[in-house]
Amino acid sequence: MELTRRNAMIAGAGALFVAGLPIRVSAAGEDAIAAFTGGADVGAGDITLTAPEIAENGNTVPIEVASETAAEIMVLALGNPTPAVATFKFGPLSGSRAASTRIRLAGTQDVIAIAKLDDGSFVQASSTVKVTIGGCGG
Repeated sequence: MELTRRNAMIAGAGALFVAGLPIRVSAAGEDAIAAFTGGADVGAGDITLTAPEIAENGNTVPIEVASETAAEIMVLALGNPTPAVATFKFGPLSGSRAASTRIRLAGTQDVIAIAKLDDGSFVQASSTVKVTIGGCGG
């Protein structure tokens, strides 16, 4: 292949596009958090996220979230093409404010759980899950 000016410009544009992808994925996660919290500060506190340290298969990764005073809990997988995984809502008569499910992870990444507490404040917990075989086509 002969390196012409046109080929160099195409390769440069492709490199710029690929370099911008991680920023876009991170921005999608930040946008989902901002939409859920309304821009409020997120602290640490009354929330527990249980996820495996190593997942053999990214297609079925078991997670559990729990909080004694949560009205809602949102789970995000920041490395997935669509970061928002699930939102659990709890009413005042909920016997337990906990949920467990299986999620799909594209690869090794952080899983974040953000809880909106009854008093309107937000807390979060995170866990890094190492995936040996990706579940989103990876």
